[in-house]
Amino acid sequence: MKKRKNEKVQNRLERILEIPKEISSNEPKITIMGFGEMLIENYKGILEYQEFYIRISTYLGIININGFNLNLTEMTTDDIMITGKIETVDFEEIE
Repeated sequence: MKKRKNEKVQNRLERILEIPKEISSNEPKITIMGFGEMLIENYKGILEYQEFYIRISTYLGIININGFNLNLTEMTTDDIMITGKIETVDFEEIE
């Protein structure tokens, strides 16, 4: 009961302060710039990395990126930048 009340207070505070959902939660944010760059924020880890296929684990599921000459150019604990010719992106939801 107390945990639920704390969550309600936290959600209300986040709305009042207008904190973006991706900052206050573990939800991933994906930003695609054309066909050549992709930024993924709030990721957990890299599951598979090949020149033509990358799998990224997030708190909600797995992001699959297909293309050519794919590279992981910038990585921090919070976000990862993928460059190359990105052809498709799909999401496998965790059940």
